[in-house]
Amino acid sequence: VLLLQLWALRQRSGAPGGAVLRELELAAREQEKLETRLREELVRNRDEAGKGTAQLRTELARVLQEQQKGITDNLDRIRQQGTDSSKVQREELAAQLALLAHSNEEKLEAVRQTVETKLTQLQTDNAGKLEQMRMTVDEKLQSTLETRLSESFKLVSERLERVHQGLGEMQALASGVGDLKRMLSNVKTRGTWGEMQLSALLEQVLTTEQYAKNVATIPGSEDRVEFAIRLPGQSADAQHVVWLPVDAKFPKEDYERLNSALEDGDKPAADAARKALELRVRAEARTIKEKYIEPPHTTDFAILFLPLEGLYAEVLRVPDIVESLQRDHRVVLAGPTTLAALLNALQMGFRSLAIEKRTSEIWQVLGAVKTEFAKYNDVLQKVREKLQQATNVVEKAEVRTRAITKQLRKVEELPEPQALALLGDADEPDADADDD
Repeated sequence: VLLLQLWALRQRSGAPGGAVLRELELAAREQEKLETRLREELVRNRDEAGKGTAQLRTELARVLQEQQKGITDNLDRIRQQGTDSSKVQREELAAQLALLAHSNEEKLEAVRQTVETKLTQLQTDNAGKLEQMRMTVDEKLQSTLETRLSESFKLVSERLERVHQGLGEMQALASGVGDLKRMLSNVKTRGTWGEMQLSALLEQVLTTEQYAKNVATIPGSEDRVEFAIRLPGQSADAQHVVWLPVDAKFPKEDYERLNSALEDGDKPAADAARKALELRVRAEARTIKEKYIEPPHTTDFAILFLPLEGLYAEVLRVPDIVESLQRDHRVVLAGPTTLAALLNALQMGFRSLAIEKRTSEIWQVLGAVKTEFAKYNDVLQKVREKLQQATNVVEKAEVRTRAITKQLRKVEELPEPQALALLGDADEPDADADDD
């Protein structure tokens, strides 16, 4: 920098080169002196800084040592104070614990004495109550035992009385069985029993107008079938009615011989009895055909009713008997269950025919209903118009209500009790409305 300044000064002054060099040499010597003084100053400053740092370290060490000693003294003093305080507290705590232990021992002794007294008193009371309960239980057991024994004797007496009554009923039942056996052994009575069962089935399913008893199905004949079903016809005149003959038969002797042979395991006797039963049924079917079937006064078939399901089952065991009776004699075999199903089917047919006969009346009623329904449609239209008018009025009222509510938003609401007291309960009917 100094050389640049000198060079600049030379350029301005226009001095010759020798003078400039002298000036440069002078400046260089001054520069060296300055650098020497700076180095000496730096060395002196470094020495002073080192001495100051050493003094500072020495001073800091001394201060730290003094502080450490003070802290150690304080800690020793605090530790000594804590030791003394802990010793005092331990002594006080030991004294309090000893006092508390003594107090607890006294209280526990008092509690023990109280508990012993209460336990002694409780044992005495329990002994008295147990004795009283034992006496009460003994009395109740005695009374209950006497009551139960009385009830048991009474129940046994009632059961014995019922047993005697049952014996009487068994005797009556035995007598009834004997009467039934005698009745079944009598041909006429046995036939009456079959007729009664057939009559009961007809009464359960058909109406009294749909069948008749002891009917002469063939005009001019004196032979009368036990029952005949009246089939619906076009005319209400009895002479034009079509009858379905139904006759009950009960070949008891043949059936009993067959059952006896089957129970004894006698196959030849069973086959003979079954053959006799077949011949008897075929003979009865032939008689029914000759006496009671006469189209067009009757149907082209009749029903032979067997009053026992077992008898009906044994007859059905005969090969081809059902088809041959229908083919040769126009007779249909029926047991109690089969006849009930057949009668139900006939009843449904009667109902269908009655519905067909009343179809024209139904159409007339439907026509009248159609006319009235048109009037009903007009009435519904008027009701709809009235409802529309009422809806319009309600909508207008809702619009007015919203407008009034909008205007009343700024009005402060009263509490409900005051509003009820001022306006009255809205749920109560108005007096004017009651008068109307």
